[in-house]
Amino acid sequence: MSESAYDAIVVGAGPAGTAAALTMARAGLKVALLERGEYPGAKNVQGAVLYSRMLHELVPEFWKLPDAAIERPVVEQKQCVTTEDSWITFGYKSLKFLEGVPNCYTIIRVKFDQWFAAQAEAAGVELFCGVTVREVIRKDGRVAGIKTSDGDELEASVVVACDGANSLLAQKAGFIDELKPVEVALGAKEVIALDPQVIEDRFQLSPGEGSAMEMFGSVTMGMLGYAFIYTNKESISLGVGCRLSDYQAKGLRPSDHLELVKQHPYIKKLISGGKTLEYSSHLIPEG
Repeated sequence: MSESAYDAIVVGAGPAGTAAALTMARAGLKVALLERGEYPGAKNVQGAVLYSRMLHELVPEFWKLPDAAIERPVVEQKQCVTTEDSWITFGYKSLKFLEGVPNCYTIIRVKFDQWFAAQAEAAGVELFCGVTVREVIRKDGRVAGIKTSDGDELEASVVVACDGANSLLAQKAGFIDELKPVEVALGAKEVIALDPQVIEDRFQLSPGEGSAMEMFGSVTMGMLGYAFIYTNKESISLGVGCRLSDYQAKGLRPSDHLELVKQHPYIKKLISGGKTLEYSSHLIPEG
């Protein structure tokens, strides 16, 4: 890492951190973006659906770029309410979602975060991966930089903490309290490989189109939360997210909850024949 001081240091190369770094770099500031993972996205596990307008402001017409790390444009938003052996679905589908600035896209974070970080680097941001920030440096009553787990120090006029819902950096600096279980949700997700045509047939989509669905009712087992399915190009993201305190009260692990959801007859039909590519779990801020 450079020994010279930066105008700003951003800790965490998720979408928020990268967007902050990109914006400041375009304004002429010298910016360092620090990521503890081996690469941006290595530690990020969100579903996810990305609403386009905000990214369009940062990377105009990003969906037209040949290397854009996006999956499917979402043309249908569905809700599903379940009992143990029945279900009802309702939603809204419109091709107008594709007009002008498309409404939203499904993304896979491990791909998207690397692509987005590359946009920031192209704007002049200095990206450093495999760096764990332990604490901020204080001088004359203000934050003046960061110290890494290896003992390296970097100075900056501004430090932006984008290290997740449970920001240990902000906690250690005294800016926020440790989160309580009732204040966060715990999400678990599987990415399940399916042939693109199978996805389109099962979700009644035209080639290349995407769908997003949230599920409530028996799938939450009485907890505050929901289950979800998002369609990617060659896979679907299936997950659950419920309040951490509810999981604790039930003595239930999110991975076991997800397995139970997969056995629901409606879900079982949608994922039949699929192969699990990855499993991940992470805290999600609530409120």
